[in-house]
Amino acid sequence: MNKYITCDQLITDFLHDYVATTLSPEKAFEFERHLGVCPPCKRYLKNYRETIVMAKTVGSTPRTLERVPDDLVRAILKTRRSGG
Repeated sequence: MNKYITCDQLITDFLHDYVATTLSPEKAFEFERHLGVCPPCKRYLKNYRETIVMAKTVGSTPRTLERVPDDLVRAILKTRRSGG
């Protein structure tokens, strides 16, 4: 890739594969280069990873539905509405 990836590309095209460590070295480099100049995407990645951890934790404990954080519920609903 010769040009910087956009925030939208980072989230829609690369984020899942980056976290799963399945991006090619070239794409991972571009992803990390973008993160180096884009604090909002860096925060988004951090929140994305935290959401994954919370979701795994929530699913592993009994009677978790009552303890699902409101922020997680809002994030899930927002993602569903946006088609992501």
